[in-house]
Amino acid sequence: MATPPSASTFAALLRAEGVTVVEVGSWEDHNRNHKGPWGPVHGVMIHHTVTKGTANTVAICRDGYDELPGPLCHGVIDKKGIVHLVGYGRANHAGLGDDDVLQAVIAEKALPADNEANTDGNRHFYGFECENLGDGKDPWPEAQLLAIERVSAAICRHHKWSERSVIGHLEWQPGKVDPKGFTMSSMRTRVKARLAPAVTYTVHDGDTLWSIAASKLGDGNRWREIASLNHLPDADSITPGQVLKLPKK
Repeated sequence: MATPPSASTFAALLRAEGVTVVEVGSWEDHNRNHKGPWGPVHGVMIHHTVTKGTANTVAICRDGYDELPGPLCHGVIDKKGIVHLVGYGRANHAGLGDDDVLQAVIAEKALPADNEANTDGNRHFYGFECENLGDGKDPWPEAQLLAIERVSAAICRHHKWSERSVIGHLEWQPGKVDPKGFTMSSMRTRVKARLAPAVTYTVHDGDTLWSIAASKLGDGNRWREIASLNHLPDADSITPGQVLKLPKK
């Protein structure tokens, strides 16, 4: 049984995975918990929004509609790969889905076909809405796919889940097609690679987090990811001989 972490811990674990996070209003307390429980959680569900424009998308996902009040997810992933946190707790994103799929997610086995809508998914899944028209033509920038990979891996890492705990809405609820434009199989392959044991680096004289990030990750600006991954209090707190874990390149 997996209990969701606190809202602050949730945001921190996303950032530690290298995700750029924007906290929207009082997202920590924006939920549908009065309509039913949230948890135990068993997986991460990915959606597309069928909307255009980040500000519009975030507003819709936060506030919802008259017939479907918000939040409609926990985070909105925009085209640039920025994650906008809009709610935390029960959210109107998954709806009723197949109990056999839920059991496969819990067991981390291959998913059966979703042919029933008899189980409350809003209770059991984290939900991320991704800004995309969902027509199969609107592109999925690499920055956006990378953010989906990172948020999924961050949550799986926290709960000690494998990549099989990451599913698409189309794999949960009969009749749904989202996300459309990439396969969930390909995304699970990415998440699996990210969850693989970290590469390490031994600090040498003259090294800085910036120089390590530049030489090993190809971007000095990623020094913050190294600091977060190794729980370093500041950029100057490394010493020769120290072994650091490095994020995925």
